[in-house]
Amino acid sequence: MSQPRGRLEGMDSMARTNNVTELIITGLFQDPEVQRACFVVFLPVYLATVVGNGLIVLTVRVSKSLRAPMYFFLSHLSLVEISYSSTIVPKFITDLLVKVKTISLKGCLAQIFFSHFLGVTEIFLLVVMAYDRYVAICKPLHYTNIMSHRLCHVLVASSWLGGFFHSIIQILITIQLPFCGPNVIDHYFCDLHPLFKLACTDTFMEGVIVLANSGLISVFSFLLLVSSYVVILVSLRNHSAEGRRKALSTCASHIMVVILFFGPAIFLYMRPASTFTEDKLVAVFYTVVTPMLNPIIYTLRNAEMKVAMRRLWGKKENSGME
Repeated sequence: MSQPRGRLEGMDSMARTNNVTELIITGLFQDPEVQRACFVVFLPVYLATVVGNGLIVLTVRVSKSLRAPMYFFLSHLSLVEISYSSTIVPKFITDLLVKVKTISLKGCLAQIFFSHFLGVTEIFLLVVMAYDRYVAICKPLHYTNIMSHRLCHVLVASSWLGGFFHSIIQILITIQLPFCGPNVIDHYFCDLHPLFKLACTDTFMEGVIVLANSGLISVFSFLLLVSSYVVILVSLRNHSAEGRRKALSTCASHIMVVILFFGPAIFLYMRPASTFTEDKLVAVFYTVVTPMLNPIIYTLRNAEMKVAMRRLWGKKENSGME
């Protein structure tokens, strides 16, 4: 008797997985006036993100003076920023203008896949950029031989593949969960912890796997980055004053981006899930604000990038006058 009953329970469990096909998103704020104000603020921020990072990608691809590996990595980082922001922000901005915010379960899973894919790809690219700076400053005589054209492409491809495999693991965990109601996500976009709360089963183990997969990647990468920059800063004592100034300027940009990215990520993924309002505000910072700040940080503190951008705009203006 127990065996047929077990089969029936299994069939019932499978049936429950199809009960929820659409999810309701609570959003960042409930007040309509505040939501409209957020729309006015965040739309220009998103447009600045796309234009700023797009300009970096275009400048690196066009300018012959920016052929160093550092700019090759930077162009991929900017491409990731555009893609990552576009995965979340357009939906978030349009939802600010509607009363009921909905997303299909498949659309929710797609948003989770691409946000984690691109987010972890960015982590690996930041590690690659730190390694590039380490070789350039600590082993300058061997830099050209070590950072070959082939190695640069392998490092970038590995970063994208690493993000892809990380995200596949997250999705394989999530799609096996039964969702039979409720269907309200207490967030302004789809993420793993808010979605896990809607599952009709205990998700403790899934939460542990997410903690290991997302949180530990963030922490270990952050510690690796901090260690590499400490080694770089210590090695600068042997450089000339001009060499130290130039290296510090470049490293300062990288360190600022690392802090802006990893601070919120570690805060959200290295502790138990919660529904505190500050969690949403922290998420706004790394999904909306940080992608806009990266091009500003890299261009304002990089003389070569500023000169290349002026030349690019100068060429466009001259061609337009002809």
